[in-house]
Amino acid sequence: MKLFSGIWERVDAFLHDEKLKKKLYIIIFESDTPMGKLFDTCLIGFIIASVLVVVLESIRSFSYHYTLGLRILEYVFTAFFTFEYLTRIYCSPRPKKYIFSFFGIVDLLATLPLYIGLIFPGARYLLIIRAFRLIRVFRVFKLFNFLNEGERLLTALRESSKKIAVFFLFVVILVTSIGTLMYMIEGTLPNSQFNNIPNSIYWAIVTMTTVGYGDITPVTGLGKFLSACVMLIGYTIIAVPTGIVSASMMKEYKRRRDKECPNCHRSGHEDNAQFCKYCGHDLNPTSENENKESVQ
Repeated sequence: MKLFSGIWERVDAFLHDEKLKKKLYIIIFESDTPMGKLFDTCLIGFIIASVLVVVLESIRSFSYHYTLGLRILEYVFTAFFTFEYLTRIYCSPRPKKYIFSFFGIVDLLATLPLYIGLIFPGARYLLIIRAFRLIRVFRVFKLFNFLNEGERLLTALRESSKKIAVFFLFVVILVTSIGTLMYMIEGTLPNSQFNNIPNSIYWAIVTMTTVGYGDITPVTGLGKFLSACVMLIGYTIIAVPTGIVSASMMKEYKRRRDKECPNCHRSGHEDNAQFCKYCGHDLNPTSENENKESVQ
């Protein structure tokens, strides 16, 4: 009993060692310190190497000769990432917040596939999810401008999502109508490739997107004419979603550019920003004055 109580005391002391947690937190979560930057750089190296191992394992001619070596490396990388994930939970001030955050979920998904692969062999290739962890490179090398641009793109996509959805519905109706029309033109011919409407719709989608696999082709003059029209329509409408997103991005850029600080006269602030990110001055002094007057 004394042995177990002694072990439990040591485990409890380790779990509540705030000094160790703080030291690990600085190394693992912060990239401003030399040790933190070194850890993140090594982590990125491990991620790239682990992704390469998964890619090489899928090449049969290569994996046939180096199966054991690749498998050992895979286990080593998984053990390292599992240890890193558990360490992040241990030293995080709010473990739940980390676990359910974007990076927390990606870190978990980076370790699970190998364990699942012990039961379902094909699941091992899901280890390629580790590539998503390379997003940390923006934080390590302080490329926050890239993240801001990505945020602007997501905002533009959210704002234009309804327009894109309407356009997508229009395209679905269009390819369905064209596919049905082509079935009526070509479907009556003997040994026709347009022997049903789903095949005809597939042809319409492939032709309109200008992919043109060539596995299904019309043989009648009217069918070829319709095919040419579909190609021209595809070239016309393929740029519509790009234009919708571009217009939203320009609108977002103009909105941020127009939000100027009254103190330092610099722009580029977020929509919901209340203070200048350069000098800290209030961006809405009129609203502040109105609040003061209402209080008086």
